[in-house]
Amino acid sequence: MNSYFKNNIVSISFATSLSKVAGFTRQIFIAAAFGIGITYDAYNYAYIIPGFLLIIIGGINGPLHNAVVAVITPLKRREGALVLTKVSIKLTLLFFILGVIVYFNSGFLINLIAPNLSDEAKSIASDQLRILTPCIPLSAFMGLSFGALNSRNKFFISSISPAITSLTTILFISASWIINHPNTNYLFYSGLLAKATLTGTCIQFAVQCWEIHKIGLFRFNSAWHLFKNEEKRIFKLIAPASISSGLGQINVFIDMFFASSFQGAASGLAYGNFLIQAPLGVLSNALILPLLPKFSKLNRNQENRNLEKSLISGIEYCFLTTIFLTGFFITFNNQIVQFVFQRGAFNSEAVFLVKNILIAYAVGIPFYLYRDLLVRTYYAIENPKLPFQLSFAGIILNVFFDWFLVGAPTINFGNLSPYNFGVIGIILSSGIVNLIICIFLTTNFNTYGINIPKNILLKKFVLISLACTITSTTCYSIIKDINGLSSNIWELFILVIGFLVFLIIYFSITKLFGVNKLNPLIKI
Repeated sequence: MNSYFKNNIVSISFATSLSKVAGFTRQIFIAAAFGIGITYDAYNYAYIIPGFLLIIIGGINGPLHNAVVAVITPLKRREGALVLTKVSIKLTLLFFILGVIVYFNSGFLINLIAPNLSDEAKSIASDQLRILTPCIPLSAFMGLSFGALNSRNKFFISSISPAITSLTTILFISASWIINHPNTNYLFYSGLLAKATLTGTCIQFAVQCWEIHKIGLFRFNSAWHLFKNEEKRIFKLIAPASISSGLGQINVFIDMFFASSFQGAASGLAYGNFLIQAPLGVLSNALILPLLPKFSKLNRNQENRNLEKSLISGIEYCFLTTIFLTGFFITFNNQIVQFVFQRGAFNSEAVFLVKNILIAYAVGIPFYLYRDLLVRTYYAIENPKLPFQLSFAGIILNVFFDWFLVGAPTINFGNLSPYNFGVIGIILSSGIVNLIICIFLTTNFNTYGINIPKNILLKKFVLISLACTITSTTCYSIIKDINGLSSNIWELFILVIGFLVFLIIYFSITKLFGVNKLNPLIKI
């Protein structure tokens, strides 16, 4: 069993790492080809609906994947194949109808999502959305097949699959550059990214069909009356999970709705979010995933005191690591953006926009991961009602803060608020909403017999933030004097040395303040 677990961990880690590298390289190619221009702006709006279905609904750990794993895993191969085939046909047909609706209403949907885009951007986004609509029915099968493969311990294909679309996009951009190189005005036409995404999705679909066939989970016969209970269980599991996933996506729609008023905002948000999500994903997996099984076990055994200790240690570790990230991104924002993106069409104007977006995202990092920890803790102790209710409240709050922080625009009376932070305000809005939700989640633990020392944690948060401020100020004063050259090698050198210096100073000050206690965390 131990060998089996280790082999799966190695397989998943290796494939996931390859996918992350491919995704990182893809984003560099996109930045060089399109910068923060109208084409990539339009693509980000066109991809909202297909992307939600491909990544959230049809992706790994999405509703379809989790439902299939739960139901098919204990079934024999023939039984699992029949259930999978029946559900696949029905869901793919349903998503096909949805795709047809989206195709013929692409212009209306783009105008609904991004009313303030220019007419040219709306036209490009509408064309790209029509190209992407075949991804909608494919997403249903892909989500189900991810679950089917994992139910039979086939993890490598599921984990490496996202890299296919990334590599396809890289090849499309490279081919376009090679073919059209003499004519620089027509290097990258508006439909390239949409066609690359569709092609990559089709390749993923073909690969997964072949893998499902190899393990014998494709079976067409006349016994459609069998296993109705298993089929119903899958649909019952899919429905609530899809609603929960949809709540998070509504906030994306809201942010993009307000961002359409600012040129280049959608592209800038995509680049900034990309830089933030990579380390956040690592932290989330390293911190939260190991804690949740322990929380569940302690809750079943009614060991509230031990659960409190583990949760408090997890919160402290969350603050310690995320505030470090916040300080590092704010201090070295210029070097990070220049090193990763500044080449080709990604000019100094794009650097200026994205580095400010990166700073705004960095401010909200602690509240993002803290909220994630608290929400999953509630699920681990089997009390999901409050997080679900706060998700609805968060949507309303997000609408208000988005609107208020971009000037509170009205049709007849102009801007009602003196605070118009532009696209930065949209990012800050998410951070404020996450902070409010974190406060409600933290204070409500007492209802379930879990006592969190709020005043002590607040004091530690302030001291860690102070340590980060001192470290950031010290490092910035150093790089401000030596940052004279502008080359990738120089930027990389500053980032590597800067990271080490920042880590040493931050670690020393937090240790001095008594808020860096790693020993209790090791015992979690």
